[in-house]
Amino acid sequence: MKLKGLRWWVVGLIAIATVINYIDRQALGVLWPDIAADLYPNEDSDGRKEIYSWITGSFIFFYAIGQALFGKIFDWIGTRLGFAISIGVWSIATALHAFAGGAWSFAIFRSILGLAEAGNWPGAAKGNAEWFPTQERAFAQGLFNSGAAIGGIIAIPAIGLMTIFFSWKIIFIVIGLIGLLWLIPWFIIVKAPPKYHPNITEEERNYILNGQKIVNDKNSLEDNNDDEYNPSTGELIKHRESWGVVIASAAIDPIWWLFVVWIPIYLNGVYDMDVKTIAIYGWVPYVGAMLGAWFGGLLAQNRIKSGWNVNKTRKWVITLGCIIMFPSFFLLMNPGSPTNAVIIMAFILFGFQTAIGNVQTLPSDLFGKNTVGTLAGIAGMAAKFGAFGLTILVPIITAGENYTPAFYVGAALTILALFAIWFLIPKIEPLKPLAKN
Repeated sequence: MKLKGLRWWVVGLIAIATVINYIDRQALGVLWPDIAADLYPNEDSDGRKEIYSWITGSFIFFYAIGQALFGKIFDWIGTRLGFAISIGVWSIATALHAFAGGAWSFAIFRSILGLAEAGNWPGAAKGNAEWFPTQERAFAQGLFNSGAAIGGIIAIPAIGLMTIFFSWKIIFIVIGLIGLLWLIPWFIIVKAPPKYHPNITEEERNYILNGQKIVNDKNSLEDNNDDEYNPSTGELIKHRESWGVVIASAAIDPIWWLFVVWIPIYLNGVYDMDVKTIAIYGWVPYVGAMLGAWFGGLLAQNRIKSGWNVNKTRKWVITLGCIIMFPSFFLLMNPGSPTNAVIIMAFILFGFQTAIGNVQTLPSDLFGKNTVGTLAGIAGMAAKFGAFGLTILVPIITAGENYTPAFYVGAALTILALFAIWFLIPKIEPLKPLAKN
């Protein structure tokens, strides 16, 4: 049976996987006040924060490794099986959190979770390159990214509600089972890439394949199906543009993790909120993230349709996101109330998501489909190592619940991201092999 709009079913499933991804990773932070009271009753606030940072750091460290590993896996076995392995393993790892009895066991299960969850992003980038024409990619990436925000919106109040009825151990088991159920529609709907899928209409197949062409400065189309540039990894990293993608990702991504990891801990430490009160406030920043993901994608799509080339579109949309973030960090240093704090965070995450969807499309703008997963994986690994470093640093620079130094770091990272985009990627366009000396 032919299914109309099959690419939107695929992007919808990947967005749902991203929602599940973020519910699973958010659970520890939201539940940490209860977990810490249960396992570490004799530790003070800074001590519990340090333990949490190392447990979370283990997640991010292995997440970084998984980004590069799964980039290769997705290029090797394809999107269908790659996602199945990734979400299957991370769901089991989430459920295993119920059996953790201390920092070391939490760190082990968290490491497995990070390694497997990393597959979601190179998989999303590769799925985007396979299933969408160039002019729709930023919007599709925005849909993927909105899944992360929706996961945050859902996770924090849902987990807070579940604490009324269940222990923290049971909650981990329940959310682990959700991911395993996702595998059923995935295997039913995603049978092959669009070129070979038996249930795609010919009209949509042609629309996708014909749209996966180079949009040059004159907005004319050149068929690139036969001459895509797919360099080896060694040649890939010789391009300065590749380093632009890597450094931009390494600079901007820790901003997201600063909030994903620390929002519940910040609200607990600065405003003395318990899990149920965190559930009332903690979801607000993710509304900004969700709106930013949609806005960044739609804005890029609108600009390309209006005649802007890919280079101008990506650079200016990314710049807009950074311009929104930069002053907001300074406002967050003295917000005045928890309500103001979460609203300012929403503005920061709006700007972040406006920018990041376009940063994540850069591998598919620069290289052929068989290289997208590799570059996305390398960039993702660099981004997560940056997030790991910031996560370990936060307890040190926020002693006594003073988060101002962390917000200075966030503001500086926006400037570094802009430098990478504007100076290391002179022109965002499909690259050619490097000239040999």
